[in-house]
Amino acid sequence: MQIMAFTTAAALFGIGLYGVISQRDMIKICIGLSIMESALVLVLVAVAFRAGAEAPILTPDAVRYVDPLPHALSLTAIVIGAGVISLALGLTVMVQRRFGTTNLRAVLSRIQ
Repeated sequence: MQIMAFTTAAALFGIGLYGVISQRDMIKICIGLSIMESALVLVLVAVAFRAGAEAPILTPDAVRYVDPLPHALSLTAIVIGAGVISLALGLTVMVQRRFGTTNLRAVLSRIQ
């Protein structure tokens, strides 16, 4: 189960990295960053999985517990990712208003 989650996360991260590296449109780069962030959250959830484990609530009959730290880290990663993506999209809107395009090559040609 975890191998499939890690493989899926690696594929998602590769797709996102390809989108960030190969694209010149700022919105597509933001989408690639968002996909990479989703892969990170998937890895954190896969790390926290334990077969047959229970929620970390102290009961006399529970033997194995799920580690709650990766879940807290994944929630933190989601919040930070939302902030980063919103900042990047805000900068994209400012570039669109200033230069009339979100293509990085066109923007760089107008700056130089």
